[in-house]
Amino acid sequence: MTGKPLERQEMFTFESDYTEGCHEAILKRLAETNLVQVSGYGEDPFTRSAKEKIREACGCKTAQVTFVAGGTQTNQLVIDTMLQPYEGVVAAESGHVNVHEAGAIEFTGHKVMALPQHEGKMRADELKDFLATFYADGNHEHMVFPGMVYITHPTELGTLYTKAELEAISEVCHSYSIPLFLDGARLGYGLMSKGTDVTLPLIAELTDVFYIGGTKVGALIGEAVVFTKNNQPAHFVTRVKQHGALLAKGRLIGIQFETLFTDGLYFKIAGKAIELAERMKAALKEKGYRFYLETPTNQQFLIMENEKLEELGKKVGYSFWEKYDDTHTVIRFCTSWATTEENLQKLIELL
Repeated sequence: MTGKPLERQEMFTFESDYTEGCHEAILKRLAETNLVQVSGYGEDPFTRSAKEKIREACGCKTAQVTFVAGGTQTNQLVIDTMLQPYEGVVAAESGHVNVHEAGAIEFTGHKVMALPQHEGKMRADELKDFLATFYADGNHEHMVFPGMVYITHPTELGTLYTKAELEAISEVCHSYSIPLFLDGARLGYGLMSKGTDVTLPLIAELTDVFYIGGTKVGALIGEAVVFTKNNQPAHFVTRVKQHGALLAKGRLIGIQFETLFTDGLYFKIAGKAIELAERMKAALKEKGYRFYLETPTNQQFLIMENEKLEELGKKVGYSFWEKYDDTHTVIRFCTSWATTEENLQKLIELL
């Protein structure tokens, strides 16, 4: 086994935005507070402070905030606790809960009801048609009811909803009295993307529940679930524990989010990743590389010749995304809060 970690370090990677540990300010704060004795399960002053800072950032004083360790846990918890046993969740066919959650939602007994995706996004008109068709069916009492709508921002393809698109989806959801749930695993990168007209307060206004991703945006672990309409399911902490997701040392996540939401750190480090992604995109375009689609966030998708990928993989880490055709593959490069100028330049020179 000796030598493998070193060999790995001799490479550099853009395969994802969670290949490093956490931002140095979080490590420092964890060390500073290490021997402070506090109550468990999130009943500590650090967690309370983090919740208040998130409410302030969201412009929603009554928001109910709960911290969960990871994204799959969060999606499963929110969907399972908000749905009735006979209900399912509507998502774009490319949505994370439909593709990369290992059936975690179905494991709870709830069906994922997939709609067409358009560069990762759901369209309000198609959602409205789907709901109208369901209720017009005389046999709908024998079917799985659409009980929630799930979207991601940024999407799995690194694209973003506009304010108008979110408003339209929110209007459809509320006209059918079903909640809108926004998965924000990479939310910081979406909020800091150039030209976006979507803000954190707007998301709090238009959704019924969303989460602020920490794992991919500078934290060791952790996501902040935000219920925006005084609509947190009853005994939610009990349900979190039933799912095996309640940390005894709740301070671990509370301290991290308190740090991320002090002096705008969350937005600053996400903004850095966007700046480097834009520079990467410009350089690769100049070199003539083909992009799978235009993305304004930290995820960039390239169409590469298969014969070049093996050699590329010996020098830089990337994520396989999907087969493009018999001779080409779509791969993904991610910048992150931890991406260095040095590694970006090495990637540009290598390609």
